[in-house]
Amino acid sequence: MAKIRNLFPTRRPAPTPAAGAAALLDGFSIEVTPRTASRIADFRTLLPAGTRVYIAHIDGAPIEDMVATAARLREEGFAVMPHFPARLIADRATLKEWIGRYRDEAGVDQTLLLAGGLPAPRGAFSDSMQLIETGLFDKAGFTRLHVAGHPEGNRDIDPDGDGARAMAALRWKAGFAERTDAQMAIVTQFCFEAAPVIAWADRLRDEGVNLPIHIGVPGPARLQTLIRFALACGVGPSLRVLQRRAADVTKLVTPFTPERFLTDLAAHKMANPDFTIAKTHFFPLGGIANAAEFARAFGGARRFVATG
Repeated sequence: MAKIRNLFPTRRPAPTPAAGAAALLDGFSIEVTPRTASRIADFRTLLPAGTRVYIAHIDGAPIEDMVATAARLREEGFAVMPHFPARLIADRATLKEWIGRYRDEAGVDQTLLLAGGLPAPRGAFSDSMQLIETGLFDKAGFTRLHVAGHPEGNRDIDPDGDGARAMAALRWKAGFAERTDAQMAIVTQFCFEAAPVIAWADRLRDEGVNLPIHIGVPGPARLQTLIRFALACGVGPSLRVLQRRAADVTKLVTPFTPERFLTDLAAHKMANPDFTIAKTHFFPLGGIANAAEFARAFGGARRFVATG
């Protein structure tokens, strides 16, 4: 007897914001310093193979420690992306030396370029565009150049708070990506609330900046820790999320986690498929292990190769 075709096929469940948030975590990256990395015996016990690990270059960090950390992480199987902070680099010769050491001693071919957070340059460079214009990264075979983004502004770049200079810089970088073969993305400061991030991403799109955005997310941490880092790093409107939480005494002893932030971003992305936030970048303010555990529990444990 012929089989009767099922005229009423079972419908698959519609995607949910929670599922979308898990998708944002697929291919997440994380940021370390040589000091915090030294506390982890083996990153392979914490992170999926191929995870992109950024190494923050804090003022005063010896280049030897930076390169050694990069080499160790590469040997453990991770995609390593060290910071190049323009205002900390003395001159072109120093820049060339650092690039060469990362390439030759650690096999690095990607970097995050940023001004560096100092009020004034200590040497020849004041911004990441000047680093790009040297052509040294291209000559050394660096294929991926990420740049910094500030959804809630940056007073070092735009003292009056209008964001005009930061936007002009991102337009320049997007244009550079279009006329070259450089793989580029914007990696942002950490935020706590979706609305300011959505407004910023939409403004970038309207300005013709279509680089993928890797949104900065704070890993789980005590409220006091997050407020301290947020104030030091100039986090703007989304700081009110922490302020509201601080007013609730029942939440003072429990760590803040970014589920709501991620779920709200995912809901917006589901409703607006052209939304340019593509991935999640963790700032492990409450510890690397805590951030990695949150990513695993929330859906970011799939094996992947970092490409986006």
